[in-house]
Amino acid sequence: MSDEILSPYDALIYIMVLVSAADSDMTDSELQRIGDVVRTMPVFTDFDENELIPTAQRCAETLGRDNGLELVLDKIVASLPARLAETAYAVGCDIAAVDLHVEAEEARLLQMLRDRLDLDRLVAAAIERGARARHMTL
Repeated sequence: MSDEILSPYDALIYIMVLVSAADSDMTDSELQRIGDVVRTMPVFTDFDENELIPTAQRCAETLGRDNGLELVLDKIVASLPARLAETAYAVGCDIAAVDLHVEAEEARLLQMLRDRLDLDRLVAAAIERGARARHMTL
């Protein structure tokens, strides 16, 4: 693992970028949702929105290295306080749910994240269901 320690904000953004990129197709709706999450979720109240793009770029650079996914997951887990584990999983689920279809790669990444964050399966299922419900359309 790199010596770089992420801020909790960075870790949450890295999660959203990871989920968006998991199926090799970062859609406009996913990118827009990442911006919406940063602008509206209370956990980002003190975050400088101008740092969103540079933070996402750092994540992409790390992903491009050898063993990049493992490096990013290690950094995320090392940087997040345990009390934000559910919030972290929720932001990932929100990005996966944007298009109302979770690709296999996104589902696998969410499973890896759930395991790394040591989330209870029932808690994770409730978060997943809530994300899907929030993104339903008529």
